[in-house]
Amino acid sequence: MSEPTFYHQPVLLHECIEQLNIKPDGVYLDATFGGGGHSKEILKHLGAKGKLIVFDQDADAKKNVPDDNRVIFVPENFRYAARFVRLYKLKSLDGVLADLGVSSYQFDTAERGFSTRFDAQLDMRMDKRNPVSAIDVLNTYSELKLQKLFEHYGEVTNAKVLAKTIVLNRNNHSITTTNEFKQTIGNCIYGNPNKYLAQVFQALRIEVNDELNALKEFLTSITKALSKEGRLCIITFHSLEDRIVKQWIKNEHFEEDHLSLLPAKTEHTIISTTKKPITPTEKEISHNPRSRSAKLRVASKK
Repeated sequence: MSEPTFYHQPVLLHECIEQLNIKPDGVYLDATFGGGGHSKEILKHLGAKGKLIVFDQDADAKKNVPDDNRVIFVPENFRYAARFVRLYKLKSLDGVLADLGVSSYQFDTAERGFSTRFDAQLDMRMDKRNPVSAIDVLNTYSELKLQKLFEHYGEVTNAKVLAKTIVLNRNNHSITTTNEFKQTIGNCIYGNPNKYLAQVFQALRIEVNDELNALKEFLTSITKALSKEGRLCIITFHSLEDRIVKQWIKNEHFEEDHLSLLPAKTEHTIISTTKKPITPTEKEISHNPRSRSAKLRVASKK
């Protein structure tokens, strides 16, 4: 095994372990393995007959997989998790954990293009096999399509002006690096510059990685794979993700389902185990400021 790469300080670690209510011989799934911080703690609570299946679409995460015969590593997007549960003939899952945040490793590795702090290629792909990068989005999407993604995924207030500025400037030269992009949209920045850029970069990242659709597919399919009283633990970091998770746990459908002709699901198979989302303590925030916006929502299979 390669030398482990520091990825990420696991957020709400003790709270997740407590909520997973781990059985020593149970079968558990870590949908966002990353640096393996949550997984390593789960393994401490599993006995010799326990199983842990872990997912990460980022090839760099494989370096962090422990040499442990209880662990199955799947280098795929978690939207396909339920398929692999069936493939590995795992009857059901006693607990599922997903930490939806971008890892510190991804933010801090300049060439990945996730951060506004470095001048690098605007990549933003979590899975490098994905043919579409942020460069492709910025240089090929129509003005209207750009406007919609900045509105919906970044909640950018002047998305129309932003999209128009990008299209006008890319006609002269392609936008390929972080600094080129920041210079291109400099006059569009509204309010707090750091917050504005964070919203814009978030929107691009969500689009490139199809994050919200992947989350919906994951929740819909993995809930069916839970055993009776199996736990579903999801950590979110922004309102778009949290709204989807909250809707799913409460109603087992998503907002847009009401707008379609599909009948709304009436029989609930999961129930929330906490009145409010669990958030980090002040102590955790002081040690890991990136945990500040984290929310843990938990459900149990009926």
